[in-house]
Amino acid sequence: MKLIPEELKNRSEWAEKGIHTPAYDVEEVRRKTQEHPQWVHFGIGNIFRIFLGSAADELIEKGCSDRGIICAETFDFEVVDKVYRPHGDLALCVTLLQDGTSVQRVIGSLCESIALRKQDEQAWQRMHQIFADPSLQMVSFTITEKGYALRGADRKYFSFVQDDLNNGPQKPAHAVSIITSLLLTRFNANRAPLALVSMDNVSHNGEILRNAVLEVAAAWKENGFVSEDFVAWLHDEDAVAFPWTMIDKITPRPSESVRDMLEAEGVEDMDIVITDKRTYIAPFVNAEAPQYLVVEDHFPNGRPRLEEAGIYMTDRDTVNACERMKVTVCLNPLHTALAPYGCALGYTRFSDVVRDPELYRLMERVGMQEGMAVVKDPGILSPEAFIRECMEVRFPNEYIPDTPQRIVVDTSQMVAIRFGETIKEYVQKDGTASSLVGIPLAIAGWLRYLLAVDENGKAYELSPDPMNKELQELLKDVRIGDPESVRDCLKPLLSNAHIFGIDLYEAGIGEKVEQMFKEEIASFGAVRTTLQKYLA
Repeated sequence: MKLIPEELKNRSEWAEKGIHTPAYDVEEVRRKTQEHPQWVHFGIGNIFRIFLGSAADELIEKGCSDRGIICAETFDFEVVDKVYRPHGDLALCVTLLQDGTSVQRVIGSLCESIALRKQDEQAWQRMHQIFADPSLQMVSFTITEKGYALRGADRKYFSFVQDDLNNGPQKPAHAVSIITSLLLTRFNANRAPLALVSMDNVSHNGEILRNAVLEVAAAWKENGFVSEDFVAWLHDEDAVAFPWTMIDKITPRPSESVRDMLEAEGVEDMDIVITDKRTYIAPFVNAEAPQYLVVEDHFPNGRPRLEEAGIYMTDRDTVNACERMKVTVCLNPLHTALAPYGCALGYTRFSDVVRDPELYRLMERVGMQEGMAVVKDPGILSPEAFIRECMEVRFPNEYIPDTPQRIVVDTSQMVAIRFGETIKEYVQKDGTASSLVGIPLAIAGWLRYLLAVDENGKAYELSPDPMNKELQELLKDVRIGDPESVRDCLKPLLSNAHIFGIDLYEAGIGEKVEQMFKEEIASFGAVRTTLQKYLA
């Protein structure tokens, strides 16, 4: 069996293998979607396909919608070339259950894939055509935290962003510039309303996306590329809305064991692709079963019936409370606390990291004690039930092929939210965060990870992070076995409020992080003893 549209016609063959295939006419859905699209998505990787793609698939199967999603990629074009196009834009979604079984489903809701290369005139014309259609209701995003950033840690524009601002709306390079250019097309065509929906793990994600779009538009206005009317239209949230969201579903890289299982069932060409930009992707997606998506219900041009696919539709304050609960306390900080230590201790499976006694205690300290003391209950989700599900059900699921190496990606872009917000809560509450132990220990563990050598002296490759080079330069003179080699090299980092959300020295924990880090580099094996000391 091959994952291509023509082979889905033999549904019984797939059903015999336990693989669900679309019960609807995929070609008819694609025709309607392409003629008058309602939903476009940017950042078409793994979580998009198995969560949002599956939600759209479910709506179509239930008769709640007759259209799917237009899939657009602005960063890693190999995703389209090597995965989407060879399989006719189909995806095989594999949900891995705790008992070792799986639920397998082919989704047909991904109706067109577009790689926005600068030189591809046809792709650009197609995207402008889509955005000019009044039928378009929502544009969603999973482009990761760094996808919204216009500036580096030095607060200067990235060079490619500066080029976009200087050159105007014609074929920009950055995702936010591209969106702003497409919004200009819609403004000039008909000014039809639209919702732009960030679904990334970023606090106030809708606000961050909105501010980035407005910043690009303001620069273009100043440079004479767009009118004041266009900028005013973008500012009107009843014309262009930026709903806030909270999304949660652990979606690791495609697993070789899942690939082997599918090929044993007779599904061909399931090879895992590692692109030049270090995207791990395959014709299949593997993920856990639990999932949460909470969305601010503000869509000025209407929307799909997302609630029929289990998506929570609510108000902005509730979304914010759910997102803060997850990103600052109940899930993401636990990931960011444990993953660097998992790498330093030589683990390659996150389920094993969670079973490590010291790291489990670190997770309890960061989440159940320090985080839960300041968490706000959003009402529609229980923080205690949520964190317990993470610690006892989701993280220990050995059939989820997640790795600390994946989780530690882009940590420098995340610590301000995942740890900084809780640190600030303690400063506000107590005047200092000096009572914290777990969070400083987590930050020290990240610094120890950046030395790129594990407890046994074995070197490893750092996972991608835009600050890796800069951070390693700061730590270049640090030597394991010589705590005094640290000197003052950590001070520029730990005092950087842009990275941590607050100056850690002013918060009362900068010196504590320094001391913990020095203890962890005292010798090979000192990471373990340091964890035992502080978590006793």
